[in-house]
Amino acid sequence: MPDAKVPVGKGFQVPFAKRIRAEAKIKTAAVGMITDVAQADEIVIEGDADLVMIGRELLRQPYFALRAQAEIDAKPSWPVQYGYAVQPSGK
Repeated sequence: MPDAKVPVGKGFQVPFAKRIRAEAKIKTAAVGMITDVAQADEIVIEGDADLVMIGRELLRQPYFALRAQAEIDAKPSWPVQYGYAVQPSGK
């Protein structure tokens, strides 16, 4: 529908993921202005989606995942490949 008016706001596409997940009984990912850790965590915990996609927020905040780990009290970890850049030579 080319003239559809989609209200844009925080998590505005999450209801679509929730409905598809419920009706089609398939795994879904939620997108659409998901910008903070608590919001992303709640979407998955509440069962609105199985996965949260945060592409634009990662462009704005490249360390979003590390901040998220700290906010939910998970032990921060780096991808193995990053360790090669910070390991002392000879290891």
